[in-house]
Amino acid sequence: MPDSLHTPAVIWRAFFIGALLGGSGLQAAPTTGANQPPAEYVQFSRPDQAEGRRVLAQFRQAGIAGQYYLEFDLRVMPRRGEERVFHGKLWGGRNEQGTVSRVAVTDAGGREQRLLIQNGEHSAIWCSDTPGGAPRPVEDFAPLVPGVELTAFELQMPFIYWPDAVLESVTRIRSRPAHVFFFRPPAEWAARHPEIGAVRAYLDTQFNAPVQTELLDARGRVLRTLSLVELQKVGAQYIAKSIDLRIEATRDKTRFQVTGAALGLEFAGPVFTPAGLADGIAPPEPGKIEHIVP
Repeated sequence: MPDSLHTPAVIWRAFFIGALLGGSGLQAAPTTGANQPPAEYVQFSRPDQAEGRRVLAQFRQAGIAGQYYLEFDLRVMPRRGEERVFHGKLWGGRNEQGTVSRVAVTDAGGREQRLLIQNGEHSAIWCSDTPGGAPRPVEDFAPLVPGVELTAFELQMPFIYWPDAVLESVTRIRSRPAHVFFFRPPAEWAARHPEIGAVRAYLDTQFNAPVQTELLDARGRVLRTLSLVELQKVGAQYIAKSIDLRIEATRDKTRFQVTGAALGLEFAGPVFTPAGLADGIAPPEPGKIEHIVP
């Protein structure tokens, strides 16, 4: 793994979640099921669960510093069929509840879909897809944009707040040591989604950066995999340049790819409120945006 991953600024929480990671020439790691984990280090004692709780607490506070703006493409890459590209914009920051993002994506018909994504222990997502229309809440696994596999679950990563979290082991993934966490859903959430059994996440041991997460069914089989692909340095920080979501049953992928970024901003007005979705918002001045070559 290149040196660009060896920095505490590497975090993925503002969109996908947290907003993004990056790197240079990283290859997607092979997906592993519940019964086929990556080769683990030799461990002579049980994982320290107190240390696991500390790692998760630190991860929940991670995010890009200050307020920022991103331009991105959502590349829908089916195993069979033509690739499609959706263009989007993201305004991000943090409030008293956690990281918060406002997203605008243009669908295949040219219609703009606006989303407000609130992360934290009491996370929520609102959507507005008609000019001036009232925002509506979005369900966990409802497609956020027609024709795109991306759902609210990937955007929020709510499992990092689930109380039943276990540090399983330390393993090696993409040539880096990682804490392996296993998250079981709370009873209320599990009752709404009986098809979901758990989530497994791999967090870099040195900087707590998520390298890969896997959504498992009730039998422990991997349903969906979210993987870091590439990092990009913008100013003094590293952000996600690209992240892949893969549907294991079909092998279809959706790639979130940043094409422009502006950090250290200050937004005026109700940018991060559900009611504010009814109003359009202009991007920063072109001179403030650093364009990123795919």
